[in-house]
Amino acid sequence: MAVLENEKILAHAFEEMPRGHAERLAPMVEETMAKAGIAFADLDRLAVTTGPGTFTGQRVGLAFMRGLRIALKKPLTGITTLEAMAAASLSARAAAIHDARRDEAYLSLWDRGETVLEPEVLPFADAVEKIRAFGACALTGTGAPAAAESLGPEFTLTDIRQPDALWVARLALMRPISNEPAAPLYLRAPDAKLPAPA
Repeated sequence: MAVLENEKILAHAFEEMPRGHAERLAPMVEETMAKAGIAFADLDRLAVTTGPGTFTGQRVGLAFMRGLRIALKKPLTGITTLEAMAAASLSARAAAIHDARRDEAYLSLWDRGETVLEPEVLPFADAVEKIRAFGACALTGTGAPAAAESLGPEFTLTDIRQPDALWVARLALMRPISNEPAAPLYLRAPDAKLPAPA
């Protein structure tokens, strides 16, 4: 969670949560707002990650922030997890490669503040080859260590594995305000299947 006043950081908290998003999210928001020392009504706009990521994690975060958007009547900006990680690298060029399981990866490429490859899901080996073709860059995401093993020394392995709300907020400040609610970014169908008709 992060609360910014232009470039000034009023409050910032980062916790990696493999599970337990639903239970931890609301208390974490309240703690961060208390640290910032402002009321919810004083916020001008909201931001949230839209994915790609775990199906449950995406739904929890988006549902919470969309509810806050309605309650506060404030605009909500969506930022992909991959662009937040790429921006956090502070590198002119970055690749965000995130483990999507099943020997696949979510991949996005970032060049001088712009996304040059929109998030996509593809076989892990193909994602690594796309990074190689992209050229020297910083590597972020949970797939970065494995990708770095087969790429050359011109590819810098960062310690960024998850999106940080601080960079979600910073990117949102550079986006135009929209009255449309942020929508989830699903690059493949959920694993859960409906039961077959009897």
